[in-house]
Amino acid sequence: MRFFARLATTMLVFLVISSLFSEAFRVDNWMTALGAALVLAVLNTIIKPILTILTLPLTFITFGLFTIVINGIMLEITADLVGGFDFSSFGWAMFTAIILSIVNTLLTSDLHVHVERK
Repeated sequence: MRFFARLATTMLVFLVISSLFSEAFRVDNWMTALGAALVLAVLNTIIKPILTILTLPLTFITFGLFTIVINGIMLEITADLVGGFDFSSFGWAMFTAIILSIVNTLLTSDLHVHVERK
């Protein structure tokens, strides 16, 4: 269930960002956004752990901020694999990665507020 929630969230973020910044980020339609979200999920499962391990010293030196660059690289690879899904620059891929991380954290996290009853 969590996978489908994250997939739907990613697809919606792609659609919203592409409609707000159509000159910088292009998604042709919702099917393209869904395909890109699925490809990104597969890449994050297979390639991202390898990149994370290879860049661990750089990530450590930058206090984890290099993870944004890794996420941008994953989005650029997704754009190369999915037709109708393009960024105008790597900066826009990193911007999309930041927004996607924030939204996914807010919507699909395990953060629960516990209220104690007296």
